[in-house]
Amino acid sequence: MTRARYDSEPLAAGLRPIGVLRSPFAVHHDAPRQPAGRSGVTGEIHIAQGLQNCLRDLAGFSHLWVLFWCHLARGWNAQVVPPRDRHKRGLFATRAPQRPNPIGLSCVRLLSVQKRVLTIGDHDILDGTPVLDLKPYLPYCDAIADAAIGYVADLPDGAADHRAWWQDRGLPPPRVYRQPPRRSD
Repeated sequence: MTRARYDSEPLAAGLRPIGVLRSPFAVHHDAPRQPAGRSGVTGEIHIAQGLQNCLRDLAGFSHLWVLFWCHLARGWNAQVVPPRDRHKRGLFATRAPQRPNPIGLSCVRLLSVQKRVLTIGDHDILDGTPVLDLKPYLPYCDAIADAAIGYVADLPDGAADHRAWWQDRGLPPPRVYRQPPRRSD
């Protein structure tokens, strides 16, 4: 695989996580492809001490945008094969977590707010993921009913997912996909 190269100055953004996500998903092939992919799966966002006042008034929302750092992503390619597809697509036309800046964005269901812990449902985020920001989902400006979906419109609904190719061959998962040791808080 050819690694893409880009030449730009790094930003001195000074990003600091506002919290960490606790999830039953330890590695990416355990997680659903999209947040609504597994109804009923819950997780918890543990907000950092000192930021609890930032959660005021959040409990009235049903959904949140979670901006996070894909901490397990390693490297990236300019073209990737997305799920249900067999053709390479430009990285920015996909939702692959391996990106030049491994930033993730998921819309999740907010189930409860208890002190500094948000319980969320229907998510696709891995355990131990650093959370960078939270924003309320607002249907009047976040839902675009007539949005075009590009090449995805042409993919068959029931197409096989190539992610777990080793299962089709009766093999153990490659080392990179095996469960990492669980971190403690």
